[in-house]
Amino acid sequence: MQANYNPKIIAGATFPNIEVPTYNGDMTLLGKPKNGHDWKMVVVYRGQHCPICTKYLNQLETLKSVFNETGVDVIAVSGDSKEQVESHLEKINVSFPIAYDLTVEQMKMLGLYISNPRSEKETDHPFAEPGLFVINTEGKIQIVDISNAPFTRPELEALANGLAFIRNPENNYPIRGTHDYA
Repeated sequence: MQANYNPKIIAGATFPNIEVPTYNGDMTLLGKPKNGHDWKMVVVYRGQHCPICTKYLNQLETLKSVFNETGVDVIAVSGDSKEQVESHLEKINVSFPIAYDLTVEQMKMLGLYISNPRSEKETDHPFAEPGLFVINTEGKIQIVDISNAPFTRPELEALANGLAFIRNPENNYPIRGTHDYA
């Protein structure tokens, strides 16, 4: 029996140009830093139906200033509709942008795992499983973390500490995991 393999986005690759709407009404390029920062962290979450995502986004808010102090801008995105995001905002208290309407094609561009809802109670559309991307000044993917399950995601405090280490010029820390791709 032959295994099926889907291409995944790789560390060191240029982050794709993906434009999505944000809840405040703007269109934004996911990988482009804003607010005076020169790196960007894109957190892909499953959607408002996921209680683990709600907890993760609220935890991210508590560490947002730590990421910002390191020069890393933060955005979260899902395949939810604007109405679903509006409903989710009743459970999350965040000041970073929330983007929505990530299409299945865009999810595939990012190499994300995509799930179908188990029932209409869960959601009404295919959705991305968790993913996290850190894009550096050159627009390259410095860190990539893709999961096929809601309960496996990077621990945010460890990630913040790691990014502070990477961003320190004295450490001269390269993009890791590029052996076969350099």
